[in-house]
Amino acid sequence: MNADTLREALRQVIDPEVGMNIVDLGLIYRLDWLENEVRIEMTMTSPACPMGESIMHEVQTVVHDLVPPAYAVEVSLVWDPPWSPACMSERARNHFGWNG
Repeated sequence: MNADTLREALRQVIDPEVGMNIVDLGLIYRLDWLENEVRIEMTMTSPACPMGESIMHEVQTVVHDLVPPAYAVEVSLVWDPPWSPACMSERARNHFGWNG
C-alpha cells in the first residue's frame, strides 16, 4: 500500500454539509505514508465548521482500517494555507458549477 491507496480510501469520507468527499474538496493538504506511521495534514472549509470533529474521526477510522495495526496514525488539523475553492479538484468545481 501507499499514499495513493490511502488517498483513494479517503474519498469515502464525505463532508456532510456539502455532500462531497474531502479529497476532491481539497481538504487533504499532506499525506505521508512512512515505514510505521501515516501522517495526514488536513483542513476544513472554515474554522467554524460544525462537522470538523466528525470528519476528523472518520479520517482516523478509514486510515486505521487500512493500515497494519502496528502503524501510528497522526491526523493534524491545520489552517495554513487557508482553504479556498481553488483547492478543489476540477471534478468538485464541476459538481458545484464553478468552472464557468
